[in-house]
Parts: sequence; C-alpha cells; structure tokens
Amino acid sequence: MNLRTERPEDAEAIRSLLTAAFETDVEARLVEALRASDAWLPGLSVVGEVDGRVVAHALFSRIEVGSAPALALGPVAVLPEEQRRGLGAAVITEGLRLATAAGERLVLVLGDPAYYRRFGFVPAAPYKISSPWSDLGDAWQVLVLAGTEAVYPGPWHEL
Repeated sequence: MNLRTERPEDAEAIRSLLTAAFETDVEARLVEALRASDAWLPGLSVVGEVDGRVVAHALFSRIEVGSAPALALGPVAVLPEEQRRGLGAAVITEGLRLATAAGERLVLVLGDPAYYRRFGFVPAAPYKISSPWSDLGDAWQVLVLAGTEAVYPGPWHEL
C-alpha cells in the first residue's frame, strides 16, 4: 500500500470510501465540511492506495483544548473488502508520524478503546479533558505525541 497525503483530486474517491465504510453519509459530509473550514489541515489527511485506488483514509483536523491547539482524529475508514488487513492502522500511524513531525502535541479521538490503545491513546477523563462526548466513557481518548509530554502535563480544560 502506498501512503500519502490527500490531493484535491482524491475528494470523490474519499467520499465513495466513506459512504462504503459507514452506514450513512454523515462521515462523508463531515469531511466535506471540514475541508471548507479553518479546521482543515491538508497535510494531515492521509490516504492509502492499492493499485492506484484509494482504499483507506484517516483525517486529523484542528481543534483546541482550552486555548491550546490540538488535533481530532476521525473519521478513519477502509473499504469493506479491504478491512482486517492493517490498512486503517497504517493510515493512522502515518498521520501520527506526520503530526509529530509538524510539531503537533495532542490528539483526541472518539472510538473503540481496544483498537486505539495500540497507538497509545488512553481515556481522556483522567486528564480532565471534557467535551460533548465525555459521557461516552473510555471511548473519548487522548494521545500526547512523543516528545511533548512536558508541555501537556494535564489536567486540561474543556473543548
């Protein structure tokens, strides 16, 4: 699989991927809305290609924790016929690498703790990071990127 950042001509392939991977087009509409907003970080929208076809996608977009810049991870999607082959993990790992290289410090995600634990995410509640998703328990997670732990010793504030 070839990993790279999204190009403008990938928009339709990403939309198709998202609508195939999820039950509704909510995630596809979210990505389109983020592209048109200040939260969009084009260098942190990662696609995975197999034979020139976009089969996986992970999006990192700008949020703030208190007054500090941070990233939100999501959506993450893989074409149904390509799932369970590590492609989702590959686009997430590449996105985290790019985020770290860009000097980003903090990433939040709402998702399955058993899945995101492998990347180093931990429940956000002990860090006092609250959001509209805080009541979802351990699914609301945080990752302090390598080398920035001293900058974010916690506790943090509300999103």
